[in-house]
Amino acid sequence: MRRWVRPAFRCGVMTEDRLRRLSETIRARRGADPDSSYVARLLARGPEHIAQKVGEEAVETVIAAIKGEGLIGEAADLIFHLAVLLESHGFDFDAVLAELERREGVSGLTEKASRSGVMPPQQGD
Repeated sequence: MRRWVRPAFRCGVMTEDRLRRLSETIRARRGADPDSSYVARLLARGPEHIAQKVGEEAVETVIAAIKGEGLIGEAADLIFHLAVLLESHGFDFDAVLAELERREGVSGLTEKASRSGVMPPQQGD
């Protein structure tokens, strides 16, 4: 009998590795010539410009989700630009993954309330 393997775990390891490689590639291109590297060009324009690009990519991702086409490509663009934004602030996906791990097992409502200082409504309220 074949033993069931939890796909999320296997995918999680692969995802961490891919995100780490993406961060490393972006970091390596930081000092490249902006005329020959899109990453270097983005970084040269600064965090504000990169944040604007993340916003544009987020909107394009939402539109693709609503239309039901192109979502995967737009999601990849969003993740890429987010990785560049993180690098522009001296972070990488390891920091994001650590934060997600910290939040694991905590209700989303409780976690959000801990950041805002407002406790979520309890059942029966």
